[in-house]
Amino acid sequence: MKWALVNGQRLEAQSDLSGICPACKSPMVAKCGDVRVHHWAHRGRRECDKWWESETEWHRNWKDKFPSNWQEVVHPAENGEWHIADVKTDQGWVLEFQHSKIHSDERKAREAFYKKLVWIVDGARRKRDKSQFLEALKKGIMVIKELNLLRIPIAKECALLRDWVDSSAPVFFDFSGFNQPEDPHLWCLIRVVNGMAYVGPFLRDGFIKHHSPEAKMNKLDFSELLKNINEGIEIINQPRKVNSFDPLVAMLPPRRMRRL
Repeated sequence: MKWALVNGQRLEAQSDLSGICPACKSPMVAKCGDVRVHHWAHRGRRECDKWWESETEWHRNWKDKFPSNWQEVVHPAENGEWHIADVKTDQGWVLEFQHSKIHSDERKAREAFYKKLVWIVDGARRKRDKSQFLEALKKGIMVIKELNLLRIPIAKECALLRDWVDSSAPVFFDFSGFNQPEDPHLWCLIRVVNGMAYVGPFLRDGFIKHHSPEAKMNKLDFSELLKNINEGIEIINQPRKVNSFDPLVAMLPPRRMRRL
């Protein structure tokens, strides 16, 4: 974990410090070696949040793009269950940064628990994922030009899409990796309809701005954005007598789309 309570204050790990876990209130020790990112660890082998995974530099770089008080937020449910969200914004969105492989049962459990969840997935973890994804894009059809939104078949050759095809939350693939220059774009898997995936590029800066403290002031509503995109996809999938999708663009709010 990045944060622990030291004398009642949230602090990052520093050598020789001891702290308390903000979630389970058990003792923590600072791990400040040269191999892994500096972090807090529970003393002994105590399991705090079963959904928690060891952090990489990629995780930490993403977390640091958001205010510190939004990071590692304890999110409770009415039944008493709780989990630690990587980032929880002031608009209620939970951003989960996923580097390691995740079992489909756990992924579905997280989506049901958090409700307003967005996945950001490390697309550079496996060497072939990016090339397979780009190959799948070649088979795509542009369906909404304003968004560069593509409809592509779910090919068994693309392991990344296959892993996330049944997600009920939007999934953003980050192909930069933590040891490469940042790609200005993320690729988002919006949803899957009748075996076809709807994916599109999103500017990384645009994504961050939609989940920033200034988002409300700048009238950037991520919920509304997703709603508009999904409405466009539903229109596309309605029975039609013509094959052209161009008239659909006029039915979407293009100015808001261009903010990405």
